[in-house]
Amino acid sequence: MLNYKIGILVDKPSEKNDTEGNSANQQKQITAEKIKEALCEDYELSKITADKKIIEKLRNSDVDIVFNLSTGVRGGSRQSQIPAIMEMIGIPYVGSGVLTHAMALNKAVAKKMFLYHNVLTPRFQVFATGKEEIDTDLNFPIIVKPACEGSGFGIHKDSVVNDKESLLKKVEELLKEYRPPILAEEFIKGREFTVGIIGNGDKKRILPIMEIDFKDIPEEYGKFYTFEVKSELGDQTRYYCPASLNKEQEKSIKKIASKAFDSLGCRDLARIDIILKGGTPYVIEVNSLPGLQPVYSDLPKMADAAGISYKALINRILEESVKRIKSKERRAVYGR
Repeated sequence: MLNYKIGILVDKPSEKNDTEGNSANQQKQITAEKIKEALCEDYELSKITADKKIIEKLRNSDVDIVFNLSTGVRGGSRQSQIPAIMEMIGIPYVGSGVLTHAMALNKAVAKKMFLYHNVLTPRFQVFATGKEEIDTDLNFPIIVKPACEGSGFGIHKDSVVNDKESLLKKVEELLKEYRPPILAEEFIKGREFTVGIIGNGDKKRILPIMEIDFKDIPEEYGKFYTFEVKSELGDQTRYYCPASLNKEQEKSIKKIASKAFDSLGCRDLARIDIILKGGTPYVIEVNSLPGLQPVYSDLPKMADAAGISYKALINRILEESVKRIKSKERRAVYGR
């Protein structure tokens, strides 16, 4: 793979001058620089910023493959925008494809796919206007969140509601700040885990499972993954990796995580969030474009627990992508 020219594709800084926007900008900048450091010894690198001139930039870049970090510009399918452009131009890229990113970002669509593939997920309802009748099969407490946001955006302590009036009020509030749909799902109380996966097909590797424990988080922030907990209270959140699980629990979590990965057609890398209630794992969501900021992001933490350095992790992800791309090229030539 030496002599490959790698394009590291990043978003232009968000113009949203608030806590969420500033946090996202900082994470993206640090991640891009650390990935550049991880690859610079072995590859020629080019940093590409996703803006209105992205098609022209990509056409003139002369890169062999793009390490895509872009979450897109706007809209419920924005994570698919850059992959779609690269497929149109014919530039290979790291990570999942157009449809997978669209489904994974829209948590409501992802949950429908989970149901189709018999992947257990909490019962839910989707709100587009806030005037819908509440599904009588839903059991409180319910967590209400934007269906098409990541990084904990729109999720705060008051996102968990206990009655219909509070549910509709929260839905209305989120509809004013975020584009629809809004997702309301049963708030499963149990142990929270996240599972990192690298690779493809039957060769994919499941990293050590990480448990996230909120027992030391002050009550006013909510003892679950709110935006404040993610962005401000990482030092008070307890991460156990590998998680303390018996063999049966570990097996069931890995099995459902792998099934969720495959159900959305993920490629190269992803992170799956799971709640274990009793002995039953529920898939909450799949992050098809997981954070890769060293120390801060979950996937690098899990890789570290597996004895994989940050540099080795980034190179491994790139290598898995290249193997997948070359395999696709061979099938195109030889028909297998």
